[in-house]
Amino acid sequence: MSYIKFDKQQLVNLEYSLQKELLRSNRAGSYASTTITGCNTRKYHGLLVSLQPKIDNQHHVLLSSFDETVIQHKTEFNLGIHKYEDDVYEPGGHKYIRDFDSDPIPKLTYRVGGVVLSKERVFAANDDRILIKYTLEEAHSPTKLRFKPYCAFRSVHDLSEANDAIDTSFVRVQNGIKVRLYEPYSPLFMQFSKKVNYIHNPNWYYDIEYSKEKTRGYDYKEDLFVPGYFELSIKQGESFIFSAGLEEITSTKLKSLFEKEMEVRIPRDSFENCLTNTAQQFFVQKKDRIDLIAGYHWFNISGRDAFISLTGLTLTQNNSKTFIEVTDSLIKRMKGPFFPSNRIGSDFIFEAVDGPLWFFWALQQYILFTGDDKLIWKKYQKVMLKILNAYNNGTSFNIYAQENGLLVAGENNDALTWMNAKMNDVPIVNRNGLAVEVNALWYNAIRFYSALGKSIGETKGLKKWNDLAKKIETSFLETFWDEDKGYMADVVKGDMKDFSVRPNQIFACSLPYSIPDEAKIHSLLQVVENELLTPRGLRTLSPKNLNYKGVYKGDIFARDGAYHQGSAFPWLLGHFSEAYLKIHGTSGLGLIKKIYANFEDEMTEAGIGTISELYYGDPPYKGKGAISQAWSVAELLRINHLVKQYEQNTNQS
Repeated sequence: MSYIKFDKQQLVNLEYSLQKELLRSNRAGSYASTTITGCNTRKYHGLLVSLQPKIDNQHHVLLSSFDETVIQHKTEFNLGIHKYEDDVYEPGGHKYIRDFDSDPIPKLTYRVGGVVLSKERVFAANDDRILIKYTLEEAHSPTKLRFKPYCAFRSVHDLSEANDAIDTSFVRVQNGIKVRLYEPYSPLFMQFSKKVNYIHNPNWYYDIEYSKEKTRGYDYKEDLFVPGYFELSIKQGESFIFSAGLEEITSTKLKSLFEKEMEVRIPRDSFENCLTNTAQQFFVQKKDRIDLIAGYHWFNISGRDAFISLTGLTLTQNNSKTFIEVTDSLIKRMKGPFFPSNRIGSDFIFEAVDGPLWFFWALQQYILFTGDDKLIWKKYQKVMLKILNAYNNGTSFNIYAQENGLLVAGENNDALTWMNAKMNDVPIVNRNGLAVEVNALWYNAIRFYSALGKSIGETKGLKKWNDLAKKIETSFLETFWDEDKGYMADVVKGDMKDFSVRPNQIFACSLPYSIPDEAKIHSLLQVVENELLTPRGLRTLSPKNLNYKGVYKGDIFARDGAYHQGSAFPWLLGHFSEAYLKIHGTSGLGLIKKIYANFEDEMTEAGIGTISELYYGDPPYKGKGAISQAWSVAELLRINHLVKQYEQNTNQS
């Protein structure tokens, strides 16, 4: 039996199956995503969602869905499914689904009377093209298939509405057609591996609803355009390939292309292999550049997310080449000492104080895994020094080093740390001033730069940084540590010290260069374990706090209000595990193994085969936010690597 599998009873139960989402992407930057039944529940869903460089280089839904109809004895059985008003699902094709299998690629099997039809989907690895293989497994009578493409041609953040500006024309190509609803979109080529009859019959389908958007408090109704339909006859045992892509392809190549893509797929036959598969979904190759997408469906390029994620997504997978390529891509996009923290339209945003500091940690990890300190110094010494000088001397967003060496960042309504949610442009958690993890990262960066320079033999100018680090060693604990409480303040601003129990203090224990002694780390870890640790991540705030919100749901204001006020984030577990093992050694492996194993159940939840952005802080610890988040997947892979390392060291000793 497949590792990830759903049966008929689960599939026809829409209350159950519509909560299970699929995501597949490729190196070209395209993705396909929908529920396991094929019913789209988000505006972000679609069978071909591709980047559009002539518009904004962001994701746009071209082919929303592709409905199949089985025809026997002039009787039609529609396999498609869309949601309309009053919880009406038409045509209701989910009732014919008999089986869903995810290994090695998504496969749905339908039974209609004596007909058994299967469809399997795979992406071309480096081409904006999805391939769907249809196989008539059983049939006792002549069978015809009809296909109806629902097209959107709009940004993933918008919705389509019927209009007169649409181009309803088409161009015949080999075994298919080409359509382009609007300029300057890329044309959409829909082709088959066998001859097909196309009937042009342009129509709008109105008020299709996306339930997830309705729940999230956004517009949720859309009109989709169907240019016409395809028909072909099929015999029992016969297979053919449908292709939807941004360029025309020779139809005779479709079968071999599908088989080639199947050959290189990693089986999704275990928890670890699912994570390994998912690790590849976040990388986009364009010409001479590789970018890392922070999460699906709405996250973009972020230096912070990338540098936190690269270790797990590349180095634990023996892929140091991609690590370097992504890092170089981000450096090309720097603005002063800052890496991009987000992208709105075609414009990058630069407002993360910790992103440049996570860059140092990522380089440390590269050396830890490869031992190549000379490469890191040669390629990145100037970038590291630029960041250190800018932060030390003072730069944008009121970022500067105080006389005692600690790093101040932010003023007014800035939100520069990873806890950056805002409501009406005001930070929900104001962490301007001295943030504990920013200063832990700042100290680690300075120490790493100095130690690396010394190991290479490049000692010029290092005394300045060593002296600064010694200042920080004294002032850090004086500023953040409270002996009576046994843990650290989250933020300090003047005489104000915020001792809300949050997870950010964990980085002061986990980073390679850390200041607290073993006793302080042990005390801090106990507080974090007792108040923040859940089976799905570290809570962002202790339940003992009056501002705690353990359930992340509702409209945008309710969700943002809970985002960093109690929601649990999986990525934080990587640094918790590292700090825990640093103190407890192999005796701590039992807890860390349990933390890792807890996520195996998530392989059949939310985004199946991957890990969500965040989870409820309260039971049942439900996955929410983005269905597949880079740093969530990355840190679980890193935890698994840490466990294996400790076990290996134990066996060798």
